[in-house]
Amino acid sequence: MLLLIFLFISLGPLGEVQTEKTWPERYSGELFHITEVMVTDVASPPVAARIYGYSTLASYLVMRASDVDFSHRDILSSTYFNDLDFENPNLASPEFASIYAMLLVGEAIMPSGYLLQEKKLDWVEEGLKSKIIRKKELGAHLDFAKKVADQVMKLAKKDGYLQLSTLTRYSPTKEKGRWYPTPPAYIAAVEPEWKTIRPFFLPNLELFKPAPMAPFDLNEGSSFRKQLDEVRQVTKNLTEEQRLIANFWDCNPFMVDVTGHMAIGIKKISPGGHWMGITGIAAIKENLSFAETAYIHALVGMTLHDAFISCWQAKYETDRIRPETVINEELDRTWRPLLQTPPFPEYTSGHSVISRASAVILTGYFGDNFDFVDTSEIYFGLPERPFPSFLQASEEAAISRLYGGIHFRDAIEEGVKQGEKIGDFIWEQIRKNPAKSSDLTSYHFLKRN
Repeated sequence: MLLLIFLFISLGPLGEVQTEKTWPERYSGELFHITEVMVTDVASPPVAARIYGYSTLASYLVMRASDVDFSHRDILSSTYFNDLDFENPNLASPEFASIYAMLLVGEAIMPSGYLLQEKKLDWVEEGLKSKIIRKKELGAHLDFAKKVADQVMKLAKKDGYLQLSTLTRYSPTKEKGRWYPTPPAYIAAVEPEWKTIRPFFLPNLELFKPAPMAPFDLNEGSSFRKQLDEVRQVTKNLTEEQRLIANFWDCNPFMVDVTGHMAIGIKKISPGGHWMGITGIAAIKENLSFAETAYIHALVGMTLHDAFISCWQAKYETDRIRPETVINEELDRTWRPLLQTPPFPEYTSGHSVISRASAVILTGYFGDNFDFVDTSEIYFGLPERPFPSFLQASEEAAISRLYGGIHFRDAIEEGVKQGEKIGDFIWEQIRKNPAKSSDLTSYHFLKRN
């Protein structure tokens, strides 16, 4: 049995320390502290999305309660959120309390959340030093942040996460076409019962199921065999650009470097973390207000949470084999994919689902053809990458899984359709809600409507 040792190497700050930060920069920086703890905990992609969903929700709720002049539609329409309606606390700096609430939820919801204790103190120090808040106002702000965080954690405790360990455990079989643990670490299936977690927006997971996958069939000319041969052919003839694309979107927190009997974990962001990074990049580029920054991060974070639930339902209901397993067993024992195969079934592609859902939300908010430079992976040793739109970025994220040799084409294409359906549904639900503020004349509201 391999000994898993997760080694985390600090790669240093993203750039020089800025003396004057905008609110989107401050928000992104504090949210990244939560990301760092997730990486330390090796949070699975669905778990990471859940953490983003609840922590950013807390931040949004502080601003919502403070009757800040929002220009967007309200997120909280479902009766699921009835207990999250707070009276206006009349805070001098709701922005300060909003970030503190986000850090509180991060601290409470993650196994190593205690690592955020110092970050909370740093945030208080920065707030006082930058005169975001005065010392005499501090107590009221911390109290309200805690009140909101406590209610959000109450909601989180009712979503089914705490009951996962009591459910029937999934066991892989050697049946033809079924998923089985993959090299090099042969990690057990991750979150097989995630479909039981309660979504924020999706009323019925059955509405978002993908089309049926190609049946397992190794005969020449079958749909499955054609896709299998495509994976082998594509990975055999990768261009440097395709290799770069595959590695840029890898986002596999379970990646290990095996030496002898030791497997050393490599520091990687989750797929959801990558899209939260893109959300922050867009907010900074557009110089959003703090309220709008908190809003779009919460909406993307909660969308990621729901998209993973839908995708994971498909994965474990189809229980489809990975390319690596079937190629090694049936065609070529020496073949290896460019990327390490993640530890869960193949259909549909998680990157394809969550990337498209996120891109639909971001396109709805910022508009079509919003170009940006994605610097999300610089911290993890990869170069920046420009994109002409969120949708184009999502398309590249999806096809990267074929280049990496870890997905079949139908899992990618149907995953994109599944993510589009999820994103469209959530965006339409938001559009139907009345705005929190009566001011609906801002640039962002007009641009999105």
